Amino acid sequence: MKNILVATDFSNNAYASLFYATKLFKSEVCTFYLLNTYNEFTPIQGKTGGLLGRKKHLEHVKKESETRLNETSHRIVLDNSNDLHHFETRSAEGSLIKIIKEEIAQKKIDFIVMGNKGFTQTADVFFGSNTIQVVQALNSCPVFAIPGEMDFKAPKDIAFVTDYKTGCHPSTLAPLLFVASLSNAAIHVMHINERQHLSAEQENNRILLEECLANVEHSFHNMYDFDDKAKVIETFLDTMKIDLYAMVNRKKSLFERLSREPVIKDVSMYSDVPFLILPDESEK
Repeated sequence: MKNILVATDFSNNAYASLFYATKLFKSEVCTFYLLNTYNEFTPIQGKTGGLLGRKKHLEHVKKESETRLNETSHRIVLDNSNDLHHFETRSAEGSLIKIIKEEIAQKKIDFIVMGNKGFTQTADVFFGSNTIQVVQALNSCPVFAIPGEMDFKAPKDIAFVTDYKTGCHPSTLAPLLFVASLSNAAIHVMHINERQHLSAEQENNRILLEECLANVEHSFHNMYDFDDKAKVIETFLDTMKIDLYAMVNRKKSLFERLSREPVIKDVSMYSDVPFLILPDESEK
């Protein structure tokens, strides 16, 4: 059984990410934990700020959160009924990251699912601000960042973006291989190399990665000449008709460097492609 944590702010994108997850894991026995967090600054629908004291405001926000979580749970059952899936809800006051960490520990969460946009639909951020904060703060659980209101398509071609400097450990790749197995997808390794030749460590990691992919249809693609890492990724995803792409998150990794480049923060570049961020298990 898989335990899936779906964080929601009740936006259309958040619901789309939940719908995507239920479709992706349609053949698996799963418990989906729907989580909404709030604080004293969370707005109340249809009310203006400053009219209620802190305690009363929190009471209203809590009630609204619980009501909307129940509505979301009922809606997903109606939209995508599946006897293999069970839904639980949690409304909690406090920091999203802190509460997600609690859920991971208490519920043994296998995947986190979030939308890559929220209420603001801001066009100049890589993900929604909550999503990128969660990814940067956690390295203990795979995170799906799902584009806004996309139609579900079972992933048949998955890209794994790597520099061979990290992330080729079998336990790191296990979630990716599991996701690929759900739809018998092929994995296309996109190697972004800043130098023409691999170091000894990179070559060892490449060999280890190839061994991990031995039982999966796969291919290797090297990218040497480029001016912009984000653009070359965008071109690769488009050319290969990629349905989902993955990257390993760790300090000083390719993911961290890319997420700080201004150009990759243009969400329109990846608006149609779900993103799976993998924790680096070799660091543990």
